[in-house]
Amino acid sequence: MAHSPDVEKWQGNADYAQLTNHNVRSFGWKGVTVTVKDRVSQQPKTILSDVNGIVKAGELLALMGPSGSGKSTLLNVLAHRQSALNASVKAAIYINGSAANPKTFRRVSAYVEQEDALVGSLTVRETLNFAARLSLPSTVTKNERMQRIDALLTAFGLIGQSNTLIGTPIRKGISGGQKRRVSVAAQLITSPKLLFLDEPTSGLDSAASFEVISFVKDIAKKHNLIVIASIHQPSTSTFAMFDKLLLLSQGGTAYSGPVAEVQNYFDSCGFPIPLYMNPAEFIIDFVNTDFARDRSEVDQQLNMVHSSWHKSRLAVATVTELTDEISRQSFDGEIQADLSGGRAGAFAIPIALIHRSFIKSYRDIIAYGIRIAMYMGLAIMMGTVWLRLQPTQGEIQSFINAIFFGGAFMSFMAVAYIPAFLEDRALFMKERANGLYGPTSFIVANFITGIPYLFIISMLFSIVAYWLSNFRPTGSAFFTWVMWLFLDLIAAESLVVLISSLVPIFVVALAATAFANGLWMCTGGFLVPAQRLNPFWRYVFHYIDYQSYVFQGMMVNEFGHRNFTCAINKTLPKGCSCMYDTELANECLIAGTGVLKNYGYKTGETGKWVGILLAIVVGYRLLGWLVLYLRRS
Repeated sequence: MAHSPDVEKWQGNADYAQLTNHNVRSFGWKGVTVTVKDRVSQQPKTILSDVNGIVKAGELLALMGPSGSGKSTLLNVLAHRQSALNASVKAAIYINGSAANPKTFRRVSAYVEQEDALVGSLTVRETLNFAARLSLPSTVTKNERMQRIDALLTAFGLIGQSNTLIGTPIRKGISGGQKRRVSVAAQLITSPKLLFLDEPTSGLDSAASFEVISFVKDIAKKHNLIVIASIHQPSTSTFAMFDKLLLLSQGGTAYSGPVAEVQNYFDSCGFPIPLYMNPAEFIIDFVNTDFARDRSEVDQQLNMVHSSWHKSRLAVATVTELTDEISRQSFDGEIQADLSGGRAGAFAIPIALIHRSFIKSYRDIIAYGIRIAMYMGLAIMMGTVWLRLQPTQGEIQSFINAIFFGGAFMSFMAVAYIPAFLEDRALFMKERANGLYGPTSFIVANFITGIPYLFIISMLFSIVAYWLSNFRPTGSAFFTWVMWLFLDLIAAESLVVLISSLVPIFVVALAATAFANGLWMCTGGFLVPAQRLNPFWRYVFHYIDYQSYVFQGMMVNEFGHRNFTCAINKTLPKGCSCMYDTELANECLIAGTGVLKNYGYKTGETGKWVGILLAIVVGYRLLGWLVLYLRRS
């Protein structure tokens, strides 16, 4: 087999000793059976039935079958991802003939998703660096970590692209084949002994597919790794690179054994593979029942295939090999030394996530750049609509309207954060499935990353909107307004995190968040003062409405220390007419506290309102954490 210059260079110069597998000699499974309840009939439905297999160190196994044959389910079972299946699983899984402990198993294995779990705004080197920081124990020094990264970049032919971005929707990055290689390399950073690949060639052309599998094969052979890959329909050259094949059809085994014996096996069963035809294409089409015209004939053919397999020499050899391995049972003692290093520290993981999120945020304009531009547009609109309001009684209502608009619509526009959070959540779910970190680290990093950006947004918005609208012109009043707006945005973003965690579908999360904001606007105390609000809406929603506390705080900030002139009316004894009767009426002035009294607000309660707002933010974040903790997909 011809190798690329990058592979040859790596084979000649690089020696990634940490990756080499010395202890795991075999990985086997016996009697894998998976059943689910049919949604319509509620009757048990078999997805996999009594599947056996074994792979030795240094071998690549191709897991193949038509759509619906159960290959993805089997891959999840073998990788100890049964929690994502929502099914009844019966399986015996062995490493070196010993039953695999799930916790220990995760430490010696890695799983590469079908969808690349990559951050588009990071470079290739940064991607591997963060993968290392999230997974390697603190005993691995920075120099050792960088050596591993350099070795993997060389091994996968990515040295030339090491400082190239992965790629975002608005900025082109590396190719599809290179992305898939980066995904595999990121999992190999922890030196796993078993590697599971879910459709590693999906979406790639034949040349890129060959390239990816070629690199994986070189790594597996040189370092004695075990690789199991589900693959749909590889080209002839790609298929030939695998050592073993497990072919599934309707949940049963149609073939399991060396790739080199596929043609002889089907010939002996009376189903010869035509000359010059891709064997992988033939066997997939042969066991595919989706497009059959004569169902009874196809079922009879499949029954013959399954029956032939169970009676075959290879089926007996597989069970015998498994039995021999089980009798040796040496996994636990041999591998324990490799597991002594532990995992990444409790503080190292959040710090790495925060660092990664900051890089993503300032490089990816979609995350916060567009939001900042949008909020600035909103600030200019607000400032020019409520331009230079004067402290007169005729413009009191305009001030109140501007306060409501500033707080409520800034909160409402937090829906723009939904796409960025859903992207972060998808990455978290994949990295969590690989055992890197849990929801606590994710929620903490997400919260801390957002704080400086939300403060910048609050400040920029206020500099434009506050002074153009001519709110109370003092420094303390301005910064108090900024504080309320900042808390408003933190609460709004926390609400987005909660709803998007609960319903991680963009359109649904958008609709739910918009509805929640509409509810908070209605019960916040502006449209209907709290004391005149229907008791149900007041006691159920008003007191947990973060917008109501923002509105109260901004109202007190504006009207608690400002007076407004009354309308001149010389026909009256005082010479003026005041719409609010306050202690300053004799001076033809309206004390702002009179406006607050009309809404039922008091001064001097700012600290209490800030405390309640912070409690609401913590509540949203804790509920978001709980949702992520309970959800596995």
